[in-house]
Amino acid sequence: MGDGNPLQDRGRSLEEEYFRRKNRELIEKMQHDERSEQARRDMGAQVGIDDPEMLRELQKLGFTAETVALLPLVPVVEVAWADGSVAAAERDAIRSLARSRGVADGSAAYHQLEAWLGDRPAPEVFSGATRLIRAILDSPAHDRQTMSADDLVAYCESIASASGGLFGVRAISPEERAALASIAARLKKG
Repeated sequence: MGDGNPLQDRGRSLEEEYFRRKNRELIEKMQHDERSEQARRDMGAQVGIDDPEMLRELQKLGFTAETVALLPLVPVVEVAWADGSVAAAERDAIRSLARSRGVADGSAAYHQLEAWLGDRPAPEVFSGATRLIRAILDSPAHDRQTMSADDLVAYCESIASASGGLFGVRAISPEERAALASIAARLKKG
């Protein structure tokens, strides 16, 4: 290998292996970063935003290009969970709403929605998603025909009343009313 000194040869070999490993790690990190950036761009194309910080926040909340269609449904899920559980009628209404917004049965978005209906999402998912929805609604590029704060609040109200109450009396629980007021205030502020 070199001048015949086995210790120097071994040292050089270890050093070369170290740098090869570091190069591989760097390349893998760059590839991972590029995939992550591409995923953000794909997600941004789905919701019509290109703000890198907003897209990073969506990723941090667990959204992907395949599941970001659920973003407007997060407040609806929040209202459904307001009284501590999601009633069967609320589940059916949310699934129907999701289908009407293009969420196909069996898709990644469908499976994410089912997970949210089975286990209450973390509070930061609700607050973060609502903040991002508000930012999208405020964006100059936002198509007002596809979604408005009033539409989202109406969806929330329909889900809150889906479980019905007794003969229509007290169809919306006090917890759901509080959640509706909070969501409406967060979506309509500005």
